[in-house]
Amino acid sequence: MTEMAMAQIALAFLAGMLIGSFLNVCVYRLPRDLSVARPRSFCPECEKTIAWYDNLPIASYFILRAKCRHCGARIPLRYALVELATALAFAVCAWQFGLSLSAVKYAVFAAILITLIASDFEERILPDEFTLGGLAVGLVLAAFVPMEVIWAHLVLPMSTPARWFSLAESAIGAGVSSGLIWGVGWLFEKIRHREGLGLGDVKMLAMIGAFLGLQWGLLTLMLASLLGSVGGLVYVYVARKDMSTYELPFGSFLGVAAMMLAPFAWMYLKHAG
Repeated sequence: MTEMAMAQIALAFLAGMLIGSFLNVCVYRLPRDLSVARPRSFCPECEKTIAWYDNLPIASYFILRAKCRHCGARIPLRYALVELATALAFAVCAWQFGLSLSAVKYAVFAAILITLIASDFEERILPDEFTLGGLAVGLVLAAFVPMEVIWAHLVLPMSTPARWFSLAESAIGAGVSSGLIWGVGWLFEKIRHREGLGLGDVKMLAMIGAFLGLQWGLLTLMLASLLGSVGGLVYVYVARKDMSTYELPFGSFLGVAAMMLAPFAWMYLKHAG
């Protein structure tokens, strides 16, 4: 690995830490309908403004020993995990793609997934700013970062420019993936007479399909269902929750599954290309 490549990876890691710090703000504020721009970061317990030197990504969590400097309230581990996960994801994207639009695409995708995983696990909310906003970003990026074309040939003539094939593939991935999970949720509600899946999960899978395509979107759904079934049962047993009333954060499992499958998706695309 060249010094230039190592420098790019290091810069991507630092950028990921900073972005991760902002994502933590989004995880806390968006479910509460608070602005992510104002006011400056504050302690949720004592509402004291956090000084810049206490707001260093990852480092401040350990320097402060996971406690607010003013009131001693515990800082959730989620803050450090989101910042570290985002930093590592950005570094991996730089390592795999260098300074390119492909690196930007998958780094943005990872940031969206990390935010949704944390938000659904903590608040049981999948903010539209990241599901529908991510869907729009995935469609736009598909026009500039070519996707593997499988299904678009069925709806577009062969003379269509390659960019439109890629965009159509992204749209098909979003539409069919989300339509399938919506249908499953609708059928569950008709049979069990209670909601099985929220629209947030449908929007999130649409976003995943827009970034990865239909085949990987469906694989994400299957893997998330498996992870949710096993992980949910284990958590309910360990935490002694009531299975009939416990609300499974399925969006978190969708995000984890997509994070696990994304490297295989891009390696497959690079090999096919």
